[in-house]
Amino acid sequence: QVQLVESGGGSVQAGGSLRLSCAASERISNIYTMGWYRQALGKQRDVVATITSGGRTNYVDSVKGRFAVSRDNAKNTVYLQMNSLKPEDTAVYYCNINTLSGLGLRNNYWGQGTQVTVSS
Repeated sequence: QVQLVESGGGSVQAGGSLRLSCAASERISNIYTMGWYRQALGKQRDVVATITSGGRTNYVDSVKGRFAVSRDNAKNTVYLQMNSLKPEDTAVYYCNINTLSGLGLRNNYWGQGTQVTVSS
């Protein structure tokens, strides 16, 4: 059973930075996208940033220019650099790896979540 292990969450003041990391416990084949989602208290889980196997990135509007997603294919690891953090960025952050096989079969892997708290 593949596990995604996240690290790097914590508490920071507004304007500060954090870097999240997510590593797979074993090699995953047919990775399509890697990315980060977040869930604030009482709200649904929403996408924050994704990166394709080819390196194409996509961000939710609220984090554009502040967050940067990157990946290390050799290590099956995805990162999220978060700068200029705002209190509204406070949430549990989940990493995600989505696979797509040659037969069109998809699979989703999720991390356990890491808390990010931004104080004003």
